[in-house]
Amino acid sequence: MAEQSAALLKAEGVYKYFGAITALRDVNFHVASGEVLGVVGDNGAGKSTLMKILSGLYAPSEGTLIFDGRPVHFGSPRDARNMGIEMVYQDFALAGNLPIYENIYLGREPGRRLGGLTIIDRRLARKMAAEHLDRLKIHVKSVDQPVEELSGGQRQAVAIARATAFDAKVVIMDEPTAALAIKEVGKVLDLIKSLKHHGVAVIIISHRMDDIFYACDRVMALYQGTNFAESPLAATTRNEVIGWIMGTKGHTDSLAHDKVH
Repeated sequence: MAEQSAALLKAEGVYKYFGAITALRDVNFHVASGEVLGVVGDNGAGKSTLMKILSGLYAPSEGTLIFDGRPVHFGSPRDARNMGIEMVYQDFALAGNLPIYENIYLGREPGRRLGGLTIIDRRLARKMAAEHLDRLKIHVKSVDQPVEELSGGQRQAVAIARATAFDAKVVIMDEPTAALAIKEVGKVLDLIKSLKHHGVAVIIISHRMDDIFYACDRVMALYQGTNFAESPLAATTRNEVIGWIMGTKGHTDSLAHDKVH
């Protein structure tokens, strides 16, 4: 209970209906500032639906979202972003033809407002982008480099930089290493872990046990749209978590062995 009382973002008794289909059923969730939480589950377990609710894309059919101790209602992803909740999508959602600094501030560019227009201060945007990348220890040739010239790992790093450029308090990542070369995975996971030191709560949806056990502090499993199990990483094993994904608790070693082989 102490952990939950210190939670930055909570969901209590959340249901989500799509017509006659119940995608989420009485789901409870919490994540604290500076915590990296892994969310696992098989396809159709409800992971993406829950994350879309937390990021404002869907409204819960029933239940309550609580942010920093107060009930909240998100009418759109913009509402969630204004609260400090950002989503990093699996495809990065970057504009390949634009330079790094423009991608980081796209739609939220620094500048002066005249009437209904914003006069963008590109020099300030470049300076802010360089300082932000340096703060996150993200190394690129230049903030003027087009995103399409970057490797997959660099693009993921830019997507994370964009998500954290406006004092994000919660960053949700959907399969953050799925599209990366093996040599780039470690750098991205280290970047995710470094967000802890900035006090950011990070939620990772991943099928990769290596990612979960390297980067996360705690793991929770959804099964068929409801809570199934959760544990600090130090108190569980890969085989046990794989068993949770399959809907089994207890003697999971032989089942997990079959699953991974």
